[in-house]
Amino acid sequence: MTRPSPPPGLDAAHLEAWAAIATLLERLPAALDAQLQRDSDLSHFEHGLLFALGTASDRALRMSTLAGYASCTLSRLSRAITRLEKKGLVRRDVDPEDGRVSLAVLTDAGGDALARSTPGHHALVERLVFEPLSESQVRQLGAISRAINAAIDPAEPWRPPTQSG
Repeated sequence: MTRPSPPPGLDAAHLEAWAAIATLLERLPAALDAQLQRDSDLSHFEHGLLFALGTASDRALRMSTLAGYASCTLSRLSRAITRLEKKGLVRRDVDPEDGRVSLAVLTDAGGDALARSTPGHHALVERLVFEPLSESQVRQLGAISRAINAAIDPAEPWRPPTQSG
């Protein structure tokens, strides 16, 4: 019996690389969600929203800006913010500079939840993503990820604030 050949499209090397990426895209979010849900009652998406707010000036961002950072629709963001509001972790305020705009604001309880959830989350990211790689591979991974992100959407993605010291 002969083995069927894959449909035309990607060559063998690209198909092998794509299979590895596609598997990573399925496994990594599931692992991150499971740890955060178990330890903090947060999804990875919700933790990312809290993290972006926690690193923002005044712990607040315009909903549209936060949606851009999270690569999601305003509708998906609004549902997530509603869940976080019910937990007391976030509140919505009117932007004092433009009353037509809503801000998502990290509450003190949200800051506490972020402080509790981040160490375990970062430890898992370190173990799953960075420990298997050399420092050179980590730099390459960052460069490769930025190049793919730019091909998908040229808009500037969220970046962590620069750390001093």
